[in-house]
Amino acid sequence: MTTAVVGANWGDEGKGKITDMLAKDADIVIRYQGGANAGHTIINNYGRFALHTLPSGVFYDHTTNIIGNGVALDITKFCDEMSNLIDLGVPTPKVLISDRIQIVMPYHKEIDCFEEERLKGEMFGSTKSGIAPFYSDKYAKIGFQVSELFDDDILIPHLKKVLEIKNVLYENLYNKPKLSLCDMVEKTHYYRDEIKKYVCDTNEFLQEAIKSNKRILLEGQLGTLKDTDFGIYPMVTSSNTLAGYASVGAGIPPYEIKEIIAVTKAYSSAVGQGEFVSELFGTQGEELRKRGGDKGEYGATTHRPRRVGWYDTVASRYGVKTQGATCVALTVLDVLSYLDEIKVCVAYNINGEETKKFPTTPLLKKSQAVYKTFKGWKCDIRGIREYDKLPKECKEYVEFIEKEIDTKIKYISNGPGRDEIIYRS
Repeated sequence: MTTAVVGANWGDEGKGKITDMLAKDADIVIRYQGGANAGHTIINNYGRFALHTLPSGVFYDHTTNIIGNGVALDITKFCDEMSNLIDLGVPTPKVLISDRIQIVMPYHKEIDCFEEERLKGEMFGSTKSGIAPFYSDKYAKIGFQVSELFDDDILIPHLKKVLEIKNVLYENLYNKPKLSLCDMVEKTHYYRDEIKKYVCDTNEFLQEAIKSNKRILLEGQLGTLKDTDFGIYPMVTSSNTLAGYASVGAGIPPYEIKEIIAVTKAYSSAVGQGEFVSELFGTQGEELRKRGGDKGEYGATTHRPRRVGWYDTVASRYGVKTQGATCVALTVLDVLSYLDEIKVCVAYNINGEETKKFPTTPLLKKSQAVYKTFKGWKCDIRGIREYDKLPKECKEYVEFIEKEIDTKIKYISNGPGRDEIIYRS
């Protein structure tokens, strides 16, 4: 059986914990899109980790972890992550990398920084991981598949052609020194030597795994509202964050994906720019940010303070339905235990009219939140493992969200640890 774990909102919903938890019963865990521009925070017996490239199944010795062809592979960060795991006592994980994956080149990250500098006040809030330049090159057909690293007769002429294009940008748009072919060849040879033991035909591997009825877990990055097509464009990422893309980015037939778990926080949070209708500011926002997550609401990759707000049922229903979720995992419910009252955004007011339909960006900019207020439960719920033992007010909050997003909440996370989870039948 194949299961996808995806984000319903802006990312940072807690997908890493849910994937790590489910990986206990998986044979294969696959990252299928995005790059090192967002991290999945995991807390387990080995410690606290923020994974940026590696799949969240790397802490189990029985899993094969695949980085699929749809990922933007930053080889330096991949190697650093592998070394960090081993240094901290994690047994060396089994990792395979698709021979069709494309690699993040040094100039991708430089151009990302240069472009944010050039845009100044109109910047996108990039993590400067090279993701937009990477995907631009991929679809302009001037990217580098990892397999090219092993054939200089193909690699070097390709590098020459690409550097001609990049150096026009470096010199004339960004006023930077030209890129050196010699330096780039040396760098790609280093990449080749570092990565060669992991590269294989993962497509063939997965076809055989499916025939053998292996349990496969697909791990998405970011969330629906950051999807290139269905997100809050243009303040989106440069890849498709939907479960539907997993069949392409991993090499899995779409009909094999039997379960889609959409992860959503019990409140809202986002890193970077873009519309955020239920955002909290001032002391309320700062207090929620300080208490949120396991060490406050700060990006796992950038460490930037996350924007926080009340739960948004309009955005979440849209995110869950667009993902095609079969069930939902609701995370960080315990964080809200300090509140006397909890608000939920139940509709948007756009030009004087209320709607529960999530709009396109021009109308989203004009949207104002319509709230419903709930009484808080005012007690610590960490350690509770049975749904019926939650306070009445807490269950009312969960069940209201479930009704509004019209999808069963199957898992409730009430703490950062792997086992701090409630299963609802």
